[in-house]
Amino acid sequence: MDTEPNDTDGRVPVIPLSDALGERESWGRPAALVYLWGIVEWLFVTNALQISSSLRVAVLRAFGAKIGRGVIFRPRTRIRFPWKLEIGDHCWIGEGVWIHNQDQVSIGHDVVISQETMITTGSHLHRKNMALITKPITIDDGAWVTARCIVTGGVTVGRSALVAPGSVVSESVSPNAIVRGNPARLVAPRFEEGL
Repeated sequence: MDTEPNDTDGRVPVIPLSDALGERESWGRPAALVYLWGIVEWLFVTNALQISSSLRVAVLRAFGAKIGRGVIFRPRTRIRFPWKLEIGDHCWIGEGVWIHNQDQVSIGHDVVISQETMITTGSHLHRKNMALITKPITIDDGAWVTARCIVTGGVTVGRSALVAPGSVVSESVSPNAIVRGNPARLVAPRFEEGL
């Protein structure tokens, strides 16, 4: 039995991307502000120079991000829309983290998002018309999303959960769980009971 998709007769459809819907609907602000944010992000947030973390936080707040006390933002971070970002106190956002938040991203307190991780709320109706669809992401208090992970829309990473390096999280993660892999699966509890 042939398990590979084929198109020997040209009948497999192709979705015309010029007709795809939704990009600007996710902006949530006028185009001028979105373009201004792109310039400011490049200068002060994505910039690879080791400029002040507090300056990054101040710029993000000026564009509508809700960021708590003691949050550290390392260089080369990217935030698609700061007005759709909320971060609690004392979080660490590692170098090269990309929060592609076309929908709300809510991060609790004492959360670590490690280097090169991508958090993305958007996808597309891939079998219909490639229209943009978005779902919010929540990362609860004390969670640690380690290096080079991907967290997709509609997911909650539970309180004090740990996502192992290189994992793809496309389903919610229970509190106190360690998950690993693609797709990320439970491997152990993070903390033993009674600690």
